Amino acid sequence: MEIDVEGVHQEVSTGHLPNWSQVQRLVAEAHARTISDDDGAVAGYIPVLAEADPERFAICVVSNQGLTAEAGDTADVFSIQSISKAFVYALACEALGHQLVLERVGVNNTGLPFNSVVAIELNAGSPMNPMVNAGAIATTALLSAADSAQRWELVREGLSAFAGRRLEIDAQVFASETATNQRNQALAQLLASYGRLDAAPAEAVDVYTRQCSLLVSAHDLAVMGATLAGGGVNPVTGMRVVGEQVAHDTLAVLATAGMYERSGEWLFEIGLPAKSGVSGGIVAISPGKGAVGTFSPRLDRAGNSVRGQRAVAFLSRSLGLDIFASAA
Repeated sequence: MEIDVEGVHQEVSTGHLPNWSQVQRLVAEAHARTISDDDGAVAGYIPVLAEADPERFAICVVSNQGLTAEAGDTADVFSIQSISKAFVYALACEALGHQLVLERVGVNNTGLPFNSVVAIELNAGSPMNPMVNAGAIATTALLSAADSAQRWELVREGLSAFAGRRLEIDAQVFASETATNQRNQALAQLLASYGRLDAAPAEAVDVYTRQCSLLVSAHDLAVMGATLAGGGVNPVTGMRVVGEQVAHDTLAVLATAGMYERSGEWLFEIGLPAKSGVSGGIVAISPGKGAVGTFSPRLDRAGNSVRGQRAVAFLSRSLGLDIFASAA
């Protein structure tokens, strides 16, 4: 079914963030409430991530006006991992348009793990959505470029624009993931066999692995999320990175699939579009208000940071971020 939504102005508000001193106090409280949680375990299937210090913990909130409140290890950097999927998807939608990316990648949750081969086979080769690995590889391959190097620069420059600073790759993470990404290579080959990949499988996986290896902080994640919350305008640089419709499309996909097979439960309990990564990052976005970036390496079985989820849950309620709230 095709529904024409382009050119339709939408305006929704369920109030505003509290005064900034209160936001700062509540961010500090969220950190204090969750820093003693030791549930979960660091990602063990990527050797370099298995070496992460499980005690590192950071929370940052950035408003649509560029105000910042943070607590914990906010200067620490870590590899962005799957959180990159959301922003590369936005770049693809900006370059190619709503309908083409919808048809090529899809938006529906698989209900299966993020690296599932079965999900592709059950859906006639469709990657289903851009937040699982198959969909993310297909999305990266959609970016039009003369070669792998040009496609990588498009990704790096685009994600840097979201963050408001030039992002650098962690060579050690990239090497570690390249040595252990056989499953992603298999996913790419399977997509290619169905005619669902717009680049050579090895090239698509290489660029995808590079994008996952970019270094960010919790502050970077919050700025990137706030860019989507502000309709595509970076609140720190003032630069328009993507259009309003692209920001909408990205947030909608995050709501349905950003937290893997736990996405429904997350949206029900927390009420925010969000994306997690296996290095321990989470970005959660409240349209028109701002975003939360968190970092804590201990993960649950679905690959989502335990402390990060609990901190965002507290802030969603205490700051009034829930997009389903019916009152200010």
